[in-house]
Amino acid sequence: MKSTLREIIEWLICIIVAVALALLVRYYLGTPTIVQQTSMFPTLVENDRLWLNRWGRTTKKMPKRGDIITFEAPSVTRVSKEKIDLENPIATYNYEPQGLFEKFLYYVLESGKRSYIKRVIGLPGEYVEIKDGGVYINGEKLQEDYLQPGVVTDMIQGNMEESYFTGFTVPENCVFAMGDNRPGSTDCRSFGCIPLEKIEGTVAFRFWPFSKFGGVE
Repeated sequence: MKSTLREIIEWLICIIVAVALALLVRYYLGTPTIVQQTSMFPTLVENDRLWLNRWGRTTKKMPKRGDIITFEAPSVTRVSKEKIDLENPIATYNYEPQGLFEKFLYYVLESGKRSYIKRVIGLPGEYVEIKDGGVYINGEKLQEDYLQPGVVTDMIQGNMEESYFTGFTVPENCVFAMGDNRPGSTDCRSFGCIPLEKIEGTVAFRFWPFSKFGGVE
């Protein structure tokens, strides 16, 4: 009887340790994810399986231009012309889980949390303008070879409503990000720049479908 009880306890300890290690890896190092939207077409399509590198979040490292990131969806996904503040063009985050257990569910297990996947376009201190069908960084047009031929970047997005975040300087510790499917992406043009602490990970590689296995650019 004692031997059986001891064996059960040992197994329980092994399971608890394994789960704890898996959660630590998921939060601090990396985790798989599935593309569920079309905002990054043609670079990414629905049901692509990706591996996210979360070490950048752990070390608070700013992503590079062109990196594809995931981030917590803002509380306000479209700012009206009357409420926009181009002097402080940062996305609004109103929700903050209360209590240790709620924070664990939200930030570690990501229960009830919505995320977006977009490409980094503008970095801290850069002046971003969207005009003449393209993106201008500090007055120079950005070359975007990852877009489909003929794609126009303007302020009309997937909801077919005009957005107003253009003609501003990206704040410190923030990025300006957009989807590659410019007409079908709700992104920073609509809700503002993303603070570094809200970035969840950077796409490291695609592992499914296997025919597309490898890095994503």
